[in-house]
Amino acid sequence: MNKATRKTVIAGNWKMNMTPDAASAFMKELAPMVAGKDECDIVLCVPAVDIAAAVEAAKGTNIKIGAQNVHFKASGAYTGELSAEMLTAAGVKYVVIGHSERRQYFGETDQTVNLRTLAAVNAGLTAIVCVGETLEQRELGYTETLLKFQTKMALTNVTKDQLKNIIVAYEPVWAIGTGVTATADQADEGNGYVRAAIAEMFGADVAETVTVQYGGSMNDANAAELLSKVNVDGGLIGGASLKTDKFTAIVDAAQ
Repeated sequence: MNKATRKTVIAGNWKMNMTPDAASAFMKELAPMVAGKDECDIVLCVPAVDIAAAVEAAKGTNIKIGAQNVHFKASGAYTGELSAEMLTAAGVKYVVIGHSERRQYFGETDQTVNLRTLAAVNAGLTAIVCVGETLEQRELGYTETLLKFQTKMALTNVTKDQLKNIIVAYEPVWAIGTGVTATADQADEGNGYVRAAIAEMFGADVAETVTVQYGGSMNDANAAELLSKVNVDGGLIGGASLKTDKFTAIVDAAQ
């Protein structure tokens, strides 16, 4: 982390877990555990059905609520989708875009990730934009090339001012939900490639201000080591964000 130039953000991604009642109960348990821990932003990205309950439960706390996807159109015949305006009206502050599971199972492409990113920042949301390589791509030596390409595609037509509302999350696909975590050095290297791509687009000074998270199976046991690396500015947390004690431990590591 480099708190002198950029914000540390710990964001939980609940994926397809928790009912509204369970979300409310979780928030009430978590809130006192993280109260006053303001060295990092604390975010929970919840399923759409949980947004209203989570936003209500988060009132008066230091926890912000995020969504897990956003459509790139303002309105229209897009059954099952949610616009950025809908999310902001519901009290959402952050949104995950381009997660590997969205790319793998639901046809997300680098082009649609870019369009969703632009829609999010234009509506005042903070976009958590995910990039990452598969194991095969890593073994072939394409990690740097792919991460830079995905980052530049996602940030196409983004202005320097809009970049203030963008977080990039490096998520090695081979380390998501597998229990395998990149070493701290691998995470720092991957995040460094992302930052280098931003520098090539916007300049090195600007790149130093952008939060780049690590998102491949960060948990309470490895968070401190991962967050000790200069290019790791927080985490996009999967399974560990479903347990209040584990998630709090990660927040503590970011303090």
